[in-house]
Amino acid sequence: MYQNVLTNIEGISVYGVISICIFFGFFTGMLIWASLQKKNYLNHMAKMPLDGGEKSSTNKTNSEIL
Repeated sequence: MYQNVLTNIEGISVYGVISICIFFGFFTGMLIWASLQKKNYLNHMAKMPLDGGEKSSTNKTNSEIL
């Protein structure tokens, strides 16, 4: 039944093309964003789960890292 419904809808193939374009655009955008990040920022984010939530005088603020 569903196959008959989907094959009879005109122009449904455009949705597949649009969804692939959205996925490709998002994936490319995230790849570019990740490659443009500064090393200091990435190191700070990598160490965040291990900080334990304590703030010390040696921790840098986000504005100092960026």
